[in-house]
Amino acid sequence: MTKKPSKEDYQLKERFKIESEVFDKNTLLGLSKLLKKGIIAAVDYCISTGKEANVFRATNSDGKHIAVKIYKVETAFFLKREEYLIGDPRFEKIKHTEKEIVKIFARKEYKNLEICEKAKINAPRPYYLLDNIIVMEFLGEGGLPYPTMDMVGPLHGEKDLDSILNDMKKMYKAGLVHADVSEYNIMIGSVPYFIDWGQGVVKEHPHANRYLERDVKIILKYFSKHGIKRDEEEVIKSIMK
Repeated sequence: MTKKPSKEDYQLKERFKIESEVFDKNTLLGLSKLLKKGIIAAVDYCISTGKEANVFRATNSDGKHIAVKIYKVETAFFLKREEYLIGDPRFEKIKHTEKEIVKIFARKEYKNLEICEKAKINAPRPYYLLDNIIVMEFLGEGGLPYPTMDMVGPLHGEKDLDSILNDMKKMYKAGLVHADVSEYNIMIGSVPYFIDWGQGVVKEHPHANRYLERDVKIILKYFSKHGIKRDEEEVIKSIMK
């Protein structure tokens, strides 16, 4: 009879799996640089794992919690998402080589977060970028991250939808479309916060309006399941006004 692994063995195995996915030699060198600069004092634990990146809670030199997003060096996933790069005027002159594409997506997310901060959109504030590593604001309370909306639903009912649509309007006015809005990419604190900005495009992108319409459709469909309904065409017109 096969012995069932202990909880500790399982946790160690999962931790090793997560670490081996993101902590390659260059990433470790990058983290070392951030430690020497005093931007990061310690990496605490993994908040979330995804196909493109893992996010960790960390502590800065002042003892405050921050978030560290590390894009995985595996490029296969990013090559499938080049549609979000091709057509974005900010990256026209950059060679989309396998070696650089992960860094480009990290840079893209950082730039999008800078636009959000300037436009006062509810999203993490960007602090620092180094290759495939983004240091940003930690969204949470008591050392724990806020849940995503798929976990807890719209906690504040219609107010959450109003906040989301208002931020989408601010984005568009600032020349930005998230392009991947869903209940999985919105964290719920006192207000909803948009996260995961790597695919976000500027309005000059040839498919920007199509992405916006898709974002609206997805979020309205989600809220309709919770009994909160809005007219899709009216919402899109309001955002683009």
